[in-house]
Amino acid sequence: MLNSSFQASQEEIKHAEDLLQFIKTSPSPFHAVQSVKEHLGPLGFKELKFEDKWVILPKGKYIVSRNGSALIAIVLGESSPEKAGFHILGTHTDSPTFRLKPSPIIPVEGKYVKLNVETYGGPILNTWLDRPLALAGRVVLKGRSPYHPQSVLFQSPSPLLTIPNLAIHLNHKVNEGFELNKQKDLLPLLGMLGEGLEKENVLVNHFSELLQVAPEEIIDFDMVLFEYENGSIIGLNQDFISSSRLDDLAMVQAGTWALAQTESNQVTSILACFDNEEVGSTSKQGAASPLLASVLERIMLALGKNREEYYQALAQSFMISADMAHALHPNAVEKHDPVNKPVLNGGPVIKLSANQSYTSDAESTAIFRGICEEAQVPVQIFVNRSDERGGSTIGPISTTHLDIRSVDVGNSLLGMHSIRELGGVKDHLAMSKVFKQFFMD
Repeated sequence: MLNSSFQASQEEIKHAEDLLQFIKTSPSPFHAVQSVKEHLGPLGFKELKFEDKWVILPKGKYIVSRNGSALIAIVLGESSPEKAGFHILGTHTDSPTFRLKPSPIIPVEGKYVKLNVETYGGPILNTWLDRPLALAGRVVLKGRSPYHPQSVLFQSPSPLLTIPNLAIHLNHKVNEGFELNKQKDLLPLLGMLGEGLEKENVLVNHFSELLQVAPEEIIDFDMVLFEYENGSIIGLNQDFISSSRLDDLAMVQAGTWALAQTESNQVTSILACFDNEEVGSTSKQGAASPLLASVLERIMLALGKNREEYYQALAQSFMISADMAHALHPNAVEKHDPVNKPVLNGGPVIKLSANQSYTSDAESTAIFRGICEEAQVPVQIFVNRSDERGGSTIGPISTTHLDIRSVDVGNSLLGMHSIRELGGVKDHLAMSKVFKQFFMD
């Protein structure tokens, strides 16, 4: 008999459906930032520019973005930050995928056209085979000067690509384990020669037609592949969320939902959505950059505070680094710690590592447990097996730049970095409620 305590409510299912819609509109980091802006803009969030002098007011709501792929949203508190601190929720907008290389068109035997791509992050490669794929990202156009080009978003309106598998008849050992070569085996098929695909600039013409701009106006593009099929809710009792990019758009959407419901209180609430976490965060829009520290300091300066008060504010602050966690796998129980085994729909997961791959310690773990208790949400713990090396995330990277208490958390997933990840319906609303409580405290 199935455990009825895990059965999702209509509220939980609706919240999961909202997540799937958010993911659908966010096929690239650029689109994810745009999705957050579209959710928060109508609620009174004013966009700030780095090149402008900031004029901000207590209880004000603001957004600032970097590169179009990272964003920080702010709800200023009634109390000065040096007295009440910042409550910071850190997430990331990127996911493992493939990125188009320059001059990507590759003809094959005078018959096919495929695209030259490189792997971004650490995807489970074979999950990308034989699926309808599409392109998304930004196209850069000529602007008023060479230093001020214009960027526009692009998303394929229909399936455009596929990475075909090699038939078992031609690869008899495929089911015994076959290593895919990233340069040879993972180039997506675009179409047949003789269908207007003869020219090197076929993609530029494609972008030109859909964006309704002249081809000569297009200078360059940042374009990634994404799974065209939408996510879905599955399971006998609608238990699971099956979708691309749950890592980490689930946390981005949960944080956006929580901040959207946050009215000003004593503390200043901040949602930080970084890019490039999957490749080490070492970019101007990544967590290893000065982005967050610069925004916090500019908030203090705009409020008439000095550097001493900035450091006082950091001492009063707390950060939740929210990425995803590994759930107990039903077919690989032995891969997990013998004691700490988080499961889907068991609630938010605190991630710990003796090697400091995560920022959680006894104090920050106790704080997060307290927030979950206030939100009436259960908590789980994840640690790796002692003989398995785990991943890391934005928490340790951010705290090397900011002297601030921090905890690493996430909702549990099966198939992390697969093109199709599996999460729990109940977990998503649970974590969203925790973020809401965090911003309210």
